[in-house]
Amino acid sequence: MTPKIDDALLQAQLHRTLDGTHLALAGRYEGKVRDNYSDGKHRILVATDRLSAFDVVLGTIPWKGQVLNQLSAFWFEQTRAVAPNHLVAVPDPNVTMALECRPLPVEMVVRAYLTGVTDTSIWRRYQAGERRFGDVTLGENLKKNEPLPQVAVTPTTKAERGGHDENVTRDELIRRNAVDAETWARMETLCLALFAVGQAHAQQRGLILVDTKYELGWAPDGSLVFIDEIHTPDSSRYWHADDYEARLSRGEEPRSLDKEYVRRHYASIGYTGHGPPPPIPDDVRIEAARRYIAAYELLTGIDFVPDTQDPIPRIERNLHLA
Repeated sequence: MTPKIDDALLQAQLHRTLDGTHLALAGRYEGKVRDNYSDGKHRILVATDRLSAFDVVLGTIPWKGQVLNQLSAFWFEQTRAVAPNHLVAVPDPNVTMALECRPLPVEMVVRAYLTGVTDTSIWRRYQAGERRFGDVTLGENLKKNEPLPQVAVTPTTKAERGGHDENVTRDELIRRNAVDAETWARMETLCLALFAVGQAHAQQRGLILVDTKYELGWAPDGSLVFIDEIHTPDSSRYWHADDYEARLSRGEEPRSLDKEYVRRHYASIGYTGHGPPPPIPDDVRIEAARRYIAAYELLTGIDFVPDTQDPIPRIERNLHLA
């Protein structure tokens, strides 16, 4: 893909990324990537440019928040008939207005390939001798990045910022009263349906949706809906499809369009989430930005138009706070 955003613009944006907000709104809560505000009826989610990996905020990536917010809105609209969600409006490139929902204390990780570099990844756990993942039992001598025999749902707890997610089983979640058996069944069915739609769309666009994580919550009317984000480069892993088989046969890593690029950089220098992270080098930040933008354009078929205004005043104007 020919770059539409030149290096000079990216270099300039390195110094005006959106690291955080303190808006004149009630109910502020800071997540790893999004700043949340709530009046009890609606939630305002501001997608910052913070990048989180290994359950740690590593730094910022130019226009990452705009990519996440607009791509997630695209997916929410595309999949609403299959999987209900919390989206109400998108009043700003970095802002989503959503229904205030009661989140379920679990992340539903859906996996189709044996991959990953983090300690909680399915590949690392397989290397350590684990063979049962959700309803899927894996055989011996499998290779990294191979397809799983069937899509697996492997839940984790949802850690607060600064904490680490914990791999759990369906039975453990039910035993802890995090969800009941009926709710789990509904969650699993919805997640598998949504993942299948995502896989089919990605395939049409020359990509592989490798894995993803979903968050769900209870809407005010009592319905179960998807919240936060879906199928973005933060919540999902994407590979280019055209050379996947050739690279797999040579034992090479697939070409990725997600934050796995940044994870691999940190893994290469020995950082896996323990202790304060080294800063992200500027060349890695720029390449990560290009990959986020490329993911947006490939998945939507729409050119990404970066907003170069100072984000805080713009957000305040668009939310009628200024």
